[in-house]
Amino acid sequence: MADNDTTRKGGRTPLYSLEKSPSHLLHRAQQRASDVTAQALRTYGLTTRQYAVLVALRGDNAVTQSDLVRRTGIDRSTLADMLNRMGKRSLTVSKRTETDQRANLVTITPKGLRALEAVAPRVADAEQRMLDTLPNAMRENFVSALQVLAEQVRR
Repeated sequence: MADNDTTRKGGRTPLYSLEKSPSHLLHRAQQRASDVTAQALRTYGLTTRQYAVLVALRGDNAVTQSDLVRRTGIDRSTLADMLNRMGKRSLTVSKRTETDQRANLVTITPKGLRALEAVAPRVADAEQRMLDTLPNAMRENFVSALQVLAEQVRR
């Protein structure tokens, strides 16, 4: 009997199957997505999370770190460390807000914007190549389903 056909005693409840496990399959897909995106970013010395931060900052004059946590899903302490490293590379600038000295406003620098503009087409191409592995009819629904799942994580 194949692993995915194995059932518990009594034949009612199927045992765990990696081939049908949403969490396992999402994890595997995320590994592939991270690898493909990391390859596109490697030339520019950016990580996938740093890229997400730069994308989240694009178009806004200044964003609080709390807003970046909500936009990117990166936890607060990891984000603080990342922003420190990105600041040292002059990709972002962080400064205390005037109204709340505990809060930081983060801004993308001209150097950060240039890096983002240089790498964005490579990332878009990498993501399109991933989507191209799916039949055309599935692509839009796949991205929509991921958006729903990601929104649930934010709550």
